Amino acid sequence: MLLGAVLLWALNVTVTKYMFENGWQPLAYGTIRYFVAISLFWVFTYWRERSFRIAREDWGLVAIAAAMIFCNQIAFVYSLEFADASTVSLLFGVTPIFVAIVSLMFRLDKLTRAFWVGAGLTFAGVALVAIGAGGGFSSGTKGNLIAICTALTWACYTVAIAPLMRKYSPFRISAVVLALGWVPLALVSIPQISRQEFHFSGLTWLGFAYAVVGPLFLTNILWFTAVARVGAPRAVIVNNLQPFIGVLFALLLLSESLHPLEIAGGVLIFLGIYLERKLRHQAVAAALATPAE
Repeated sequence: MLLGAVLLWALNVTVTKYMFENGWQPLAYGTIRYFVAISLFWVFTYWRERSFRIAREDWGLVAIAAAMIFCNQIAFVYSLEFADASTVSLLFGVTPIFVAIVSLMFRLDKLTRAFWVGAGLTFAGVALVAIGAGGGFSSGTKGNLIAICTALTWACYTVAIAPLMRKYSPFRISAVVLALGWVPLALVSIPQISRQEFHFSGLTWLGFAYAVVGPLFLTNILWFTAVARVGAPRAVIVNNLQPFIGVLFALLLLSESLHPLEIAGGVLIFLGIYLERKLRHQAVAAALATPAE
């Protein structure tokens, strides 16, 4: 289930890029797609739980999470409007580092020297990807920066919902937060929706149906069910594969190509995340093995 969810998420980047190349406007696509997916997810969640109740004291975190979802969806669609799907997929790999930094900012976690070693490698990888994607810092910068904002806003969303997940089911939180985040998205999308034409090919409509059912509806069920069974640490390991599977889909289905610097950057991103976790686990193990004084 974990791998299935990761495959669906990774393919979504390529499918979304294809949608924009075949007539969809970014905000119109994002808004209509989210509306259909949220409708399906609300029906599923109500059938499962019979309630969407959230305690009054938790609405502050819900509002923050919804705002991050709104910003994330704006950044997601425009990153793929201005950058290749393979580049965007690689830059998504920085998300775990952003999660740790946001947690540090809100004093939810303490970061070791191992983290900063991994973060340094990861951000060096991001720089190489950005340079390789545009042939330099001045070329293609817009899409790269927006893709990084996509990773940052997703990290903020992840940190915001963490306390809520201890009190409510992930299905209830997702249903409420996604619906609230959709409202401002719909409002800013009105001009594009009014201009959007819907004379698409059958393949484009098939891609749209996939983008609704796969990465927005089915993945939530697969992911949260799997995490409950195998635990978050194992889930995070599998999720680290998503950027690289996303690149593979983009290369195979969109015939994109990677600059050697992008490949080197992707290796550094993966190596930074791997090293940070390996060094951190070694430090924890050493601390546990040290006799208490």
